[in-house]
Amino acid sequence: MSGDLHVSTAVIVVAAGSGTRLGAALPKAFVDLAGQTLLERSLRSIILLPYPVQVVVVAPADFVQDAQAIVHKVAPGLESLVSVVTGGATRHDSVAAGLAVVDAGVQVVLVHDAARALTPTSVFADVDMAVQATGAGVIPALPVVDSLKQVDVTGGILGIADREQLRIAQTPQGFPRAELDAAYAAAGSADFTDDASVFAANGGVMTTIPGDEVAFKITTAWDLNRAHQVLGGIPDRHRVGTGIDVHAFGENENLWLAGLHWPGEKELSGHSDGDAVAHAICDALLSAAGLGDIGSRFGTDDPAYANASGEVFIRGTVALLEENGFDPINVSVQIVGNKPRFSPRREEAQNVLSSWVGAPVTVSATTTDGLGFTGRGEGIAAIATALVRQR
Repeated sequence: MSGDLHVSTAVIVVAAGSGTRLGAALPKAFVDLAGQTLLERSLRSIILLPYPVQVVVVAPADFVQDAQAIVHKVAPGLESLVSVVTGGATRHDSVAAGLAVVDAGVQVVLVHDAARALTPTSVFADVDMAVQATGAGVIPALPVVDSLKQVDVTGGILGIADREQLRIAQTPQGFPRAELDAAYAAAGSADFTDDASVFAANGGVMTTIPGDEVAFKITTAWDLNRAHQVLGGIPDRHRVGTGIDVHAFGENENLWLAGLHWPGEKELSGHSDGDAVAHAICDALLSAAGLGDIGSRFGTDDPAYANASGEVFIRGTVALLEENGFDPINVSVQIVGNKPRFSPRREEAQNVLSSWVGAPVTVSATTTDGLGFTGRGEGIAAIATALVRQR
């Protein structure tokens, strides 16, 4: 598989876990962590090793193609070193599937849980070197800092466990390849909690080296939240968008602006009611959610929207956001024009628009001191900024 490249170490990345305790709708290795899946983050740590290693990703049958896409993204051009295989019903079966495709020349095998996505590259290197130096199985481990009690089935305390003799096991766990192959062959269909248990059950010698606090296993939603905090905080799911709309004045005195009817004021020309404020709000909301613009969503020439009110477009836009998992947080609109005189009806307009959007909408107005088409009284421009939150 690795061609003429000398590779003495392989890393099996187990990514076949269901993620049930995480509460995710997909296997946890494919859950997003600040813009990258757990599997992607694990692979990035491995390929930063200063020497080539064979990498075997063990994925669920339904996610093999997803894993291959992640491999191509993380390690383009390294197809000879990185492969994806289908996992088994248990972790034990999945590791066995990975072992089956490890190159014949590999002498050291590291087995790593993709759920330990923040494990530093240095831990992989330290485990590898320790296996080569000792010939034993090696586990990165942390000391236990909490006080531990031994209890009976009722919860009664029987005694105090000596935490000095206890360690928290992490991955990658490293092994001499030949001994690990023999241990898995001897284990048959027996299921073990980790590879060190398989190795030790066949007489293999195990030892530990210092682990790393950030190499914790992401198993629950709490763990995922902790991982976000380690990376610098929960990712910001707020999005900002801008919308601009311009309409010229027509001849009829039937103005609709900012959701209000303005008797005696000339209307704004357009296929619909020409409410530039409402249309700018729609564009800002759609832009923030990455859903295009009012023209692409509603059609500027669609007969269904002939003379349609601004309410129709805003409520339709909010419905689109809802369907795509976004909630409006607030919208700010600036009207640019000489007329109508807006300030007396500002609060009224804000209340109407806020009811349509389902979030606070603030509106202000300004002139251009006689400059441009708005200064000449030829039309009105509206500029909107929207803040939305992705659920």
